[in-house]
Amino acid sequence: MPLSVLTALSPLDGRYRDKISRLSDYFSEFGLIRYRVVVELEWLKALCAAKGLDDIPCLASRTLKQLEAVVRDFSVIDAEAVKQIETRTNHDVKAIEYWLKEKLSDNNEISQIARFVHFACTSEDINNLCHALMLRDARAQVLLPAVDALIERLTRLAHSTASLPMLSRTHGQPATPSTLGKEMANIVHRLRRQRARVAGVSLTGKINGAVGNYNAHLAGFSDFDWEAFCRDFVEKLGFEFNAYTTQIEPHDSIAELFDACAGLNTVLLDLDRDIWGYISVGYFRQSVKEGEVGSSTMPHKVNPIDFENSEGNLGLANALLSHMSSKLPISRWQRDLTDSTVLRNMGVALGYSLLAYDACLRGLNKLEPDPQRLADDLNANWAVLAEPIQTVMKRYGIEDAYEKLKALTRGKSGIDRDMLHEFVRGLAIPPVEKERLLALTPATYTGLAQQLAERI
Repeated sequence: MPLSVLTALSPLDGRYRDKISRLSDYFSEFGLIRYRVVVELEWLKALCAAKGLDDIPCLASRTLKQLEAVVRDFSVIDAEAVKQIETRTNHDVKAIEYWLKEKLSDNNEISQIARFVHFACTSEDINNLCHALMLRDARAQVLLPAVDALIERLTRLAHSTASLPMLSRTHGQPATPSTLGKEMANIVHRLRRQRARVAGVSLTGKINGAVGNYNAHLAGFSDFDWEAFCRDFVEKLGFEFNAYTTQIEPHDSIAELFDACAGLNTVLLDLDRDIWGYISVGYFRQSVKEGEVGSSTMPHKVNPIDFENSEGNLGLANALLSHMSSKLPISRWQRDLTDSTVLRNMGVALGYSLLAYDACLRGLNKLEPDPQRLADDLNANWAVLAEPIQTVMKRYGIEDAYEKLKALTRGKSGIDRDMLHEFVRGLAIPPVEKERLLALTPATYTGLAQQLAERI
């Protein structure tokens, strides 16, 4: 069968293609080949511009513009030509070298120095920088903007519901009230911290030869400061130079990035489950879209499918991210190929993450708080005021305050305003404190929740 959204094996390239296609520019086979072309040409340009490499002449501006055009205009047809060469070489990076020499063969200046394409490089000198570029660009242009959209939506929700009181549920049981906005603010704070982790991971790179010692570099030009040159090259690409590697850059920074991504995903997974629960108890309604069906047999259903979709995809993403972060830094001796096939799935892990972000945001945009349902829940649980009552009793030296409120309320139904007020009126505390407790309701016992939510 021809490949289509219906025949694709992966749902990322099938059912969900339209939601994650932005990542294809970075993590597809086309993206990888294009980034390899970028690194190979940047290396050639750097060699030609170096002072001290006398056998490698500077390039004329016309030639430099041609090299820039190769990258700018790189197409699927070009990538297919590279793949065709790979069928002959059975080596994907060497195919890039051959394709570039062929592509630039009409330029006499390049033809004279074509031997310096891929000069002194092992494949992993090119690949590690490609992977860093892929991750850096996708992080900045796709992943972080998607996270920012979630944070922005949750911040607006936190502010708009900052004063809306809500019964908390610790261990699933009625507990000290909060506000709906404060619970959203908690997630915003966590997501901002995790976002900073993801954005702050410094990606590392190397271009130091077959086993990391510049052996071939020095064989070609023994009097040249290759380490300084390679450091400058890596840093100009925007990465932290790793001076100590084997044939491969050890992927420690990629593992750090994926651990950070998994941490952010875990916070969102927690949000998905909480929102699912709040919808279940009626704190949120979901807006209904004309024509949608919630159940094939129950016409009334409006299911929290976006949050369920997000939760499921976050689980898939974190399983892959966790595997990669534990596997990639491990390589037998100076090189084995187990990392190569795993790295090709970076886009899969991040694709499931992006899919989850999209679903969560879609779900958040459907939410409508139900103030009456929130108020009814609070009014049915006056027992939560046992906490402030026993706290005031302790302040004024009443013995066994906790135990007295425990005896009055724990495990008992029917605890209402009148019962608590009768208890408070009998307390030996200052009249002003007694009036303060009598004025308290479950809906007003929210501490600093509103202020905390408003300032997030």
